Amino acid sequence: MLSRLADQPLDEVWLFAVDTGAGLTARECDSLFEFHARGGGILTARDHQDLGASLRNVRCLGPVEHFHLYQPEAEEARRRSDDLDQRISWPNYHSGANGDLQPIEPVSPLHPLLFRDGRSPAAGTISRFPAHPHEGAVGAVPEDPDTRVVARGRSTVTARTFNLIVAAERALASDGRVHGRLIAHSSFHHFCDYNWNVASGAPWFVTDPPGSQIAGEPHALDDVKAYVRNAVRWLGLPQRRE
Repeated sequence: MLSRLADQPLDEVWLFAVDTGAGLTARECDSLFEFHARGGGILTARDHQDLGASLRNVRCLGPVEHFHLYQPEAEEARRRSDDLDQRISWPNYHSGANGDLQPIEPVSPLHPLLFRDGRSPAAGTISRFPAHPHEGAVGAVPEDPDTRVVARGRSTVTARTFNLIVAAERALASDGRVHGRLIAHSSFHHFCDYNWNVASGAPWFVTDPPGSQIAGEPHALDDVKAYVRNAVRWLGLPQRRE
């Protein structure tokens, strides 16, 4: 399907990328770029170290994704482990235990993705996401004024801030086409069943002890559910966004 996006009646594509470099073929990468170039919206969600590394091969996505082996974060001080799990190398920012919540630090000016009602900050803003012990790295493109960091998290181990969400606005590109919007997440665990409900279970290799904040609070997921609604609306084609 990804290699035939031009033939699909889609406004947006969400990519949960957990490969280590070979998850997308060259044809699929070209198809995703063409989908974006004709106005389609794309959300990406990856994770620690090199998970989701094939995203770097999609021309519109690669610049915002930073991995261990491929295009690491420009700041050399960040090229070191944040989480202390020796099985996993950097980037691996520790925002908290699976099953717990992490506070969001909005980046000014406040982005509509963080409006609790999706249209105005009057009803409040989204302030917390599901946590994860080792999130990946995303970043804005310095030379691209249409791309910016929307929200940051803070490591519970080192107190270091890191980018949670990067977004790119719809923009007229050098090829004369209006390219679609983009959202890049540091971790697919912001949307994962286990991180919304630890009772759903986890793969055998997950040894981090889960937390209990989400299970113990009835409205714990209200913010991230509001965010999902916002992302769907914001990425959609203008004539159908509402």
